[in-house]
Amino acid sequence: MAKNRFHEGSGPSQRQLRVGELIRRTLADVLNRGDVHDPELNRLSITVGEVRVSPDLKVATAYVVPLGGKQEGNMFELLERNKSELRRAVSKELTLKYAPDLRFRLDQTFDRLDETRRLFSQDAVRRDVEGQGADEDDDA
Repeated sequence: MAKNRFHEGSGPSQRQLRVGELIRRTLADVLNRGDVHDPELNRLSITVGEVRVSPDLKVATAYVVPLGGKQEGNMFELLERNKSELRRAVSKELTLKYAPDLRFRLDQTFDRLDETRRLFSQDAVRRDVEGQGADEDDDA
């Protein structure tokens, strides 16, 4: 029991990371091939950026984004509607006791990267960053 408390704040275990990546690849393949029996979902191009798995491996949260950022609301509706079929497809690839419950969230990684680039391109930020580099050279 003390072991579980120790690992709570230390991030995901290697097993969680491995299972998450396996689920990510499987989901991406299933969605890419159009294996789901829903023509509306098969028409969408969905990128699965990351899958995070709970410590007990019973819940998998897939961070997804539609290609080109279009039809975001419709995408979640379609994924939820086909969740049981997607779960079955994922469970075929896994050697786990239980097929994890799938949850879908918007992957905001690309938005955060764009915002970071925008911030670094501002003159005031660029001056501060370049100024720090000059100060470090003087200290050497």
